[in-house]
This record gives sequence, structure tokens and C-alpha cells, in this order.
Amino acid sequence: MSLTEGIRAKAGELLESGVVECVIGYERGTDGVNARPAFVYSTDEVDRLIFDDTCSHNLVKYLLNRKGKTTAVVAKPCDARGVNLLLNEHQIEREKVHVIGVVCPGVVDSAWGSKGDKLRAVCEVCRQHVPPVYDHLVGDVPASEPEVPEPYADIEKMEGMSVAERAAFWEAEFSRCIRCYACRQACPGCYCVECFVERLHPLWVGIRIGPGENQMWNAMRAFHLAGRCIGCNQCEKVCPVNIPLSLLNRKLEKEAWELFHFRAGMAPDTAAPFATFEKDEKVGIGE
Repeated sequence: MSLTEGIRAKAGELLESGVVECVIGYERGTDGVNARPAFVYSTDEVDRLIFDDTCSHNLVKYLLNRKGKTTAVVAKPCDARGVNLLLNEHQIEREKVHVIGVVCPGVVDSAWGSKGDKLRAVCEVCRQHVPPVYDHLVGDVPASEPEVPEPYADIEKMEGMSVAERAAFWEAEFSRCIRCYACRQACPGCYCVECFVERLHPLWVGIRIGPGENQMWNAMRAFHLAGRCIGCNQCEKVCPVNIPLSLLNRKLEKEAWELFHFRAGMAPDTAAPFATFEKDEKVGIGE
């Protein structure tokens, strides 16, 4: 059974039995090539659902708009880490969400009317093809997860720059930011009712698109995701000016792993290191 057939069969079963009101999955886009998010509410619509190497969207973000409603979601491993993140942070209810996990072979970069022949960069360094959480799994489980010899090679290259070189690099990148907030809108970890950039009292950052404001926005968002980023790389995917946001997020992911041996979204009952504090913790400075 193909991944598409498996997803359709389970979606039809869940809708027919009334276990869920909606199945969030993928359907073919109007360009006839790429996949786009699909919301299926009846068994008559399940044949719209597909899964292939263009299914790059992280659909877990849409669960935030369906709080309290029974929903099934098709989730790749990185997406499923988002489910665990939202469960841990009490943003969704486990009994309301049915996860149709997909053993993911990786997805490709794509554009309107065309798709690439290479895996996305984030997929090339992926170390997990089986979702960490699911209620139903579609696909054949591999004998072992892939070994990635240098998952942070690009981060280490950046770390090798001098402070001045890194400052110049990010100044140039952030100067292109248009403050559209597409990165925030696509990220499952960004769900604040009022974002700090939109607060007036206190005013954290002005609305002007300028070097200081752009740097404040991008740096603060990265720190808000420290130890929480699930590595789906949707932020970089949707950035209209192609800022390499994954360098920021994966740098902090690397730090969380080296300092705390922690990877976000692997379990629903393990909080991120920076979301907890114990009285006898040591900061490791001068001790």
C-alpha cells in the first residue's frame, strides 16, 4: 500500500466513525505539481488526499486554529515533533488530536509549477524518518534511523568565522528582511496571542524596517525558539527574501544538544531546558 493509499484509508475510517471532524492533510495544488494543505470533512473528500515528495508544509500549525475540535493531522517526523511541543506547552489536547504519522523519505524544494530533484537541505541532515508520536503509522519502518556524520557542518563553518565576520554576515542578511512575519506565521512554536513586535506598552521594537529593528526582530524570535525549535525549517522555506534562518535556529539547537543533551519535540512530557528552573541548578560559570 502506498503512503497516499494508507492516508486515505485511515482518513476515511476516522471520519466515517466520527472519531474526528476534520482531517488535515495534503492535496495536489492548482499548479498540478506541488502539494498544498487540505482540510477534509467527509468521506466523499478523502480521495483528495495525497502524499509525495512535495508535501513540505508543516500541518501541525493548523491545530492551533482547531482547539477543542477533534482533528486528525498527517505528520512527518519533524511535524510530529511539533505535536509534542504543543502538547508539552498545553496548546492542544491529546485526546482531541489523532496523529497519522508518515515514515518520511524526505521532501524536495519546489516552486510554482515545478519541483526540484534534490532533497531539501533540512532533509539531507535529518536523523529521524519515523515520527516520535503517532496514533496510526503509514509506511514501512526502516531497520534503523539514518546516520548523519556531520549534521551541523554548516553551523560549524559559521562558528569558524571571527566575531566581526559573523556580525557583518548577519547585518547583511537582516538588512534584506521586510518584516512580513511569514516566518512567525508558519512556525508551530509561534502562537502568542500578541507578538512582542506588536506590543506598544512596553514598546520592544519599532515598526520601522531598519537595521536595528530587523536585528531585534530576528534575534529575539530565534531566542524565543531556543530549545523549542523542532527543525521543520518552515521559517526559511517561506521567507520571501531567502534569509538563512536555519543557521540561527540550528545553532541554538546545537547548543541545547551539547549543553543539555536535549532535542525539542521528542517527547510530550519533557519541557525545554529554558522553560524550567531548579533551585540547585548550576550555570557552569565560575563553579
